Amino acid sequence: MQATPTVRTAATSARAGTIISYHGTEPENALIPGHTTESGGVKVIAALFRGLVSYDRIDAHPRNAVAESIKTADSKVFTIRLRDGWTFHDGTPVTANSFVDAWNYTAYGPNKMQAASFLAHIEGFDEVNGPDSTVSELSGLKVLDDHTFIVTLSAPFSEFPVTLGCSAFFPLPEAFFEDRAAFEAHPIGNGAFRFVSRVPEEHILLERYEGYAGNDKPSIGGVDFRIYASLADAYHDVMADKLDYLDVTPFWALEDSRYLRDLPNRTYDRTYLGIMTVSFPLYDERYADPRVRQAISMSIDRVKLIDKIFQGHQAPADGLVPPAVSGRADNQGGELCSYSPVRAKELFDESGFEGDIELTSNVDSPNQPWMEEVCASVTETLGISCRFVPIPTLGEFRRRLNAQEITAVFRSGWIADYPSIENFLGPMFRTGASDNVAKYCNPEVDALLSAADTAPTSEQAWELYQQAERTILQDMPTIPIWYQSTLSAWSTRLRSVQPNPFRELDLYSVTVAD
Repeated sequence: MQATPTVRTAATSARAGTIISYHGTEPENALIPGHTTESGGVKVIAALFRGLVSYDRIDAHPRNAVAESIKTADSKVFTIRLRDGWTFHDGTPVTANSFVDAWNYTAYGPNKMQAASFLAHIEGFDEVNGPDSTVSELSGLKVLDDHTFIVTLSAPFSEFPVTLGCSAFFPLPEAFFEDRAAFEAHPIGNGAFRFVSRVPEEHILLERYEGYAGNDKPSIGGVDFRIYASLADAYHDVMADKLDYLDVTPFWALEDSRYLRDLPNRTYDRTYLGIMTVSFPLYDERYADPRVRQAISMSIDRVKLIDKIFQGHQAPADGLVPPAVSGRADNQGGELCSYSPVRAKELFDESGFEGDIELTSNVDSPNQPWMEEVCASVTETLGISCRFVPIPTLGEFRRRLNAQEITAVFRSGWIADYPSIENFLGPMFRTGASDNVAKYCNPEVDALLSAADTAPTSEQAWELYQQAERTILQDMPTIPIWYQSTLSAWSTRLRSVQPNPFRELDLYSVTVAD
């Protein structure tokens, strides 16, 4: 009778020894999949939950996870069958209702879920998503039994199965609907790691869920997401083996290849499905003239910025869609995405812009140096004062953006939710989309995106998405700066380290040294 507690304690102790610490930023919102769209929160959500599909850690191709099958004959009506054995961390089963109820809750306008627009293709979305809607269920969702449901879209969308690994489509347990406040205090997912504790601005602790039904069970005991206000502090903690994993190293670590001396054989440089941009608060009249926006874009010497700040470790952006994304076309921005100082000055002077230019970003990630370099390039080219105004944390930055309190040109950017050209256009540039925080609106772009969504083949869809991209770039609500690569770093105790195409550590293959 005495042996069982001893064994349990030993197992718990062993698991605790393989919990890894992972650099994080404070999530903007509570850890609800349909309300999380920024990288700090998504990283945690991805560990807590598993969707119908997951994405390969090397090339991001989708494969079924909770779904046993996703079938369609016309790209409009999809029959989704779930695998047996999946449970939430409270032991309750994952059923068809777990997905349908979650999607209905996310789509329902009065709930004000930030990721709602990801569900916009489902029939009935416009009626459900209105801010004062009294219709709370999508007409395009129908449960057949505990393991089967049907999704009917408002129009064919061939990319729909690819989207289903995005966090907006994750399931929710019955406990969420019974007591949302309790869920926010203690999130319950169905993923490989379960919630243990959270101290805001300090850490979020997860431990391995032994009942995880996926075939990619992790070997680590858990993840401690540690919130850092300074990337420099995180870098030094990795050097000292006080932090196990850092997604991105400070820019100054690249100078003279310092990272090779600081972290020998403990870094990984890879491109991923991301772009860094700056965007205009289009609700501010000063930026209403597209000539102002075009001029600022052409005033930025991207090559000089990348060489100076990143030691050549990034690639200048010639459009809104990174390389290796399906449907991507080269040089979509043309002159508007190149350093053209004479034309930039001409356009800027024609616009009659008055006053100074401010750029802003959170500084708990390494943004200040490159944004100050953007300001220097703008000042030199346009002959106008440009200065950087820091905001301490990502959470505060996002809250102020969503409240339209920011009137400066602001750091933006995108890491793919799923590997498709559509994902780099629709969520940011469709009128009313979840991440269209700049409030961009162009009916021509909306029509092109809708036509692309319903095109009968991928190739025809790509042509329309590319046309939409060129139109957006002429408007220039967002300036492409560079396509992203990341230099990640880790402690001496980690093995089999593999950053995935979304810039996150693959938690399913990493191991801890004995």
